[in-house]
Amino acid sequence: MPLTRSLADATVVITGASSGIGAATAYALAGRGVAVVLAARSEAALRRVAEHCRDLGGQALVVPTDVTDPDAVELLAARAADEFGRIDAWINNAAVGTVGLFDEIPVAEFRRVVEVNLLGTVHGTRAALPWLTAAGGGVLINNASVLAEVAMPYQSAYNATKHAIRGLTDTVRQELRVTGRTTISLCTVLPASIDTPFFRHAANHTGRELTPPPPVYPPEMVAETMVRLLRRPRREAYAGGAARLMGVQWRLAPALAERALGWYTARTQFGPGVRLDATGNVFTPGSAAERTDGWSGRRGQLLRMTAAFGLAAAGTAVGTVAAINRRSRSGRA
Repeated sequence: MPLTRSLADATVVITGASSGIGAATAYALAGRGVAVVLAARSEAALRRVAEHCRDLGGQALVVPTDVTDPDAVELLAARAADEFGRIDAWINNAAVGTVGLFDEIPVAEFRRVVEVNLLGTVHGTRAALPWLTAAGGGVLINNASVLAEVAMPYQSAYNATKHAIRGLTDTVRQELRVTGRTTISLCTVLPASIDTPFFRHAANHTGRELTPPPPVYPPEMVAETMVRLLRRPRREAYAGGAARLMGVQWRLAPALAERALGWYTARTQFGPGVRLDATGNVFTPGSAAERTDGWSGRRGQLLRMTAAFGLAAAGTAVGTVAAINRRSRSGRA
């Protein structure tokens, strides 16, 4: 079910709120009068986001939080409820990444990605459920990425955590239903490549500059998807036409889609520059507030790339369906 009160009267907790999708979602909600509770590791970045939220007309509370610490996440929930009286929605968005071949990624970094992305979502979900119940119901959104459904080379840790988040959300949703707690809606968001600092911040063991594979969409598009889910919850929602198309292809012809997407992303997630091994923000957050997007000033280029990819992907989809039909006819012959 949707929120038990109007969006303008709601209190929403957002993890990973210091930049990218989290910050864009905070701005989208603040502009609608929502009270937002902002959580991430960098207090300086959160305060910058909170200031802009207030300029947009919303209330904002900053709670620096490491989502790998369950006690800290419980404190985040308590601070939110103490400040605004209740929690109406919770968005688990915090994530880090380490990029490289599976057998070359340090075990410590792989473990940390699991702790932040998956266990951070676990801790957030556990902390949120009692408060959403106490509010008479609410919405919990887990940002899982289209990589919860498909796979991408050099992203084994991130892929694994996002697949797990999708499964976790489905299971908890089932448990809420069979135990009669139907006033709480659990939603999963599956964005395509988004223009955020993620690739600049990721640990990098490839020797090359990292870039998001096109098509690349603005974080505001994901933020509006989050807002729609708060108003009209659904089990899952894609953000970006490419995400939906990749999901369809993966379900229709998984072997073909796996090969095609592997070939494509292996050639498009690297820029021309050379980069030394780096741990990025996997263990330590940036000290300064980040802008919301990742390629500021290049939105026109991104849109052109997205349109071009859309035409190419549409042709690939037609080819996929045709291949399936040919296989089906040959099987009947």
